[in-house]
Amino acid sequence: MKNLFALLLSSLLLLIACNQSGDITPADIEKHITFLASDSLQGREAGSANEAIAANYIADHFRDFGLEPAGDNETYFQEFTINTAVLRNPHAGEDAEGEKLLSKNVVGLLQGTGNSDELIIIGAHYDHLGYGEFGSLYRGEQERIHNGADDNASGTAGVLELAEYFSANRPKKDILFLAFSGEEMGLLGSAYYVDNPTVDLENALAMINMDMIGRMVDKKLMIFGIGTADKWEGILDSANTGDLDLNLVKDGTGASDHTSFYYKDIPVLHYFTDTHADYHRPSDDTEYINMNGTALALHHLVRVIVQLDELQKDELAFVEAPGEQRQSMSLDGPTLGVLPDYGYEGEGMKITGVTKGRAAANAGVQGGDIIVGIAGEELSDIYAYMGMLNKLKKGQQTTITVLRDGERMTMDLEL
Repeated sequence: MKNLFALLLSSLLLLIACNQSGDITPADIEKHITFLASDSLQGREAGSANEAIAANYIADHFRDFGLEPAGDNETYFQEFTINTAVLRNPHAGEDAEGEKLLSKNVVGLLQGTGNSDELIIIGAHYDHLGYGEFGSLYRGEQERIHNGADDNASGTAGVLELAEYFSANRPKKDILFLAFSGEEMGLLGSAYYVDNPTVDLENALAMINMDMIGRMVDKKLMIFGIGTADKWEGILDSANTGDLDLNLVKDGTGASDHTSFYYKDIPVLHYFTDTHADYHRPSDDTEYINMNGTALALHHLVRVIVQLDELQKDELAFVEAPGEQRQSMSLDGPTLGVLPDYGYEGEGMKITGVTKGRAAANAGVQGGDIIVGIAGEELSDIYAYMGMLNKLKKGQQTTITVLRDGERMTMDLEL
């Protein structure tokens, strides 16, 4: 009996120690994503009552983890206004008449154990598309909830898991945890934050963004931004102790919130497990999330942050990423039903797959093709592709040109 008691006590102490370590687990990731991507939150559209429920959920966890409120007026929230008239007409001025929506970023600060004023920023957007009025690729007639499990309940779960982990394993540097809203409407929350920071961004060592980290396949992980600091590649490779298949991309900008920080001359990274057929559609649900893969990505990120904690700001100097950087990507025209290969760095836009029954598949486009032209115009990259589609109309007859196994092919295309 005495030995049994000792065994039970030992097991209890081990359990307590594990809980205090803030371990990142697939079960905890699933808990957060299940809540944020539930039908009851109706897609977390920025400015909605359901966005506020999600914001409160994040703030409550920040409080539980011991993060200091770092928003407005000693709260966890930073409010900003969205003008829907500008969303519907990007050329309208900010004074245009339209419904004004009140949205909010969620901001928590973890004090480090050292004396440095330098800090690391970890962020993700928590908003999604609601019922799909802005940005949906769903073309069905029946209105449906867009739950956004991967985009971006997965990244938000990452912020919460890392906040819990580092609150139990405090670094020397401060860590600022940011959950942005308004990303789906044009990086609105992060753009507002960098123009109205609640901490001094001059002290920021780096900003790490997580957007769509929930669909890892074969341990493949894409990380953008390695061109924004000379040390990034070495740091990321040395953190890869779990045999992840890393695809490191130099771009410092793209259609996510790290872009806002890149333009403030802060080294950035964007963790991403690639796009998929459920992107911006009602089918982006929790059941398709790879919880174990998400945990692998977060464990890698923990090892990166541990390395950053040992660096000084002048040791991770900002570098302008090579190539043309863009403020954002937006698509207001028709879509072709293709899945871009975001890691491709050559001419044109390489695709990994096509959706059956959509314009590209009907034209004969195949996964692995590189789209190099539409409507007779050459396309240099994904930005040119999206810009070209914005000029076209649904139902229009035109052409699409692809490279397939080195051969150039032009096909008829009906949008």
